Amino acid sequence: MTERRVILSGSTFEEQIGYARAVVDGDRVHVSGTTGFDYTTMTISESVVEQAEQCLRNIEAALAEAGCGFADVVRVRYLLPDRADFEPCWPVLRRRFGDVRPAATMMECGLADPRMKIEIEVDARRPGV
Repeated sequence: MTERRVILSGSTFEEQIGYARAVVDGDRVHVSGTTGFDYTTMTISESVVEQAEQCLRNIEAALAEAGCGFADVVRVRYLLPDRADFEPCWPVLRRRFGDVRPAATMMECGLADPRMKIEIEVDARRPGV
C-alpha cells in the first residue's frame, strides 16, 4: 500500500475551499496551484515578480515537508491572468528551475482573487522512495 498524506500550509483558503497545499502519494508529490500570498500574514504583494518569489517559497516549504525539493520537480504549470506578466518572472523561475528543466506550461486565465497575478503548480518525485 502506498503512502498518501496531505500537507497543509495554514492558508485559510485550504479550509474554506477544501483542499491541501500538497498531496504525497507514494513517490509522487502534487503541489496545488500556489499563489503569492504570505500565509503567515495573509498578505500579497502588488508586484508579479514578488508574488512569483513568494509562490516559490510556499512551494519550497511544501516540497521540503514532503521530503524533496526543486531538484525533484518534473512538471510545473504557470497560470497568469495577463501573459505580459510572465516574462518579468523568468529570472526568478530560472533560478529555481534552470538546472532542473521540468516539463512546463504557461496558461493565461482568470484567478480566484483579482490581487493574484501568478499561480504556480508543481509535481515532483521523492528521491529514494
